[in-house]
Amino acid sequence: MQTHDIIVVGCSAGGLQALTKIVKELPRDFDAAVFIASHISPHQRSVLPQLLSKAGMLKASHAVNGEEIKPGQIYVAPPDHHLLVEARHIRLTRGPKENRFRPAIDPLFRSAAQVFGARVIGVVLSGALDDGTAGLWAVKDCGGIAVVQDPSEAQQPSMPESALNNVAVDYCKPIFEIAQLLVTLSREPVGQKGGTAVSKEMDIETKIALEDDAAKLDVSRLGELSEFTCPECHGVLVRIKDGGLERFRCHTGHAFSTGSLLAELTDYVEDSLWNAIRAVEERVRLLKHLAQHAAESNQPQLAESIGCEIENAQMRADLARQAAIRETADEVP
Repeated sequence: MQTHDIIVVGCSAGGLQALTKIVKELPRDFDAAVFIASHISPHQRSVLPQLLSKAGMLKASHAVNGEEIKPGQIYVAPPDHHLLVEARHIRLTRGPKENRFRPAIDPLFRSAAQVFGARVIGVVLSGALDDGTAGLWAVKDCGGIAVVQDPSEAQQPSMPESALNNVAVDYCKPIFEIAQLLVTLSREPVGQKGGTAVSKEMDIETKIALEDDAAKLDVSRLGELSEFTCPECHGVLVRIKDGGLERFRCHTGHAFSTGSLLAELTDYVEDSLWNAIRAVEERVRLLKHLAQHAAESNQPQLAESIGCEIENAQMRADLARQAAIRETADEVP
């Protein structure tokens, strides 16, 4: 008898507290495998497995490529690697970033949905922006169960709210209820009614995360070309629609939700403004050097002409600085 024995969990900011509370309540005989994708810097050492192992009775460890999937084990995505699942084993890849992260939540959820279908329980916890929404949509589309942390108690409610707004979520629960819910669901048999068959589009996106060549897979088949370009590689983005959910992917494989694309473009604009300020101020310094040299060389007319250029350049630098400061201020909630 098949049960809901594959649990995929995604979180970001504020997720550690939620994860430890859930893991603390999972029993020693928990008969499901748990896979966790949490946003973490590629340059930061992750101690999440140690923290989770101390918090509860189940063993947690960083996933290892090719490792066999076993029930009662918690697998955590290591830094700078996507965590994906196959029929019996785990795959770790350094495929293109999704929603600005590697590991990202959507690739994990999507791969589990593709392989295990109705056996999957997808859980979205605290986090900023909207990673996990498209993945949870895939879990539901393939017949799985969608669980979301109650946004009112999440440290960062954006991810749970996005999931609730775009996916037909089965359960929205406070953290103290989620662990028992998972225990109950993991013991229930999978119903006869499953989701839709795995689409070619989902297969393409899973293969991209598995490091297949996105260009050869023909990403253009995923949707229609948009007017936007990828902030990572500047290729044209294809607009993808999952029901009412809209997201983007480029020909090299980078993927963005609308929220993550906006955040990336906002950062790009700010960086561009500060680079412009640097370039203009360097020109001002060079002009001042030339003006001083002209004055010392007894060329007063040239020095005066350069002085006018300095005033104009300094004015442009001041305007660019004001624009950059305003751009940064607009980001502060």
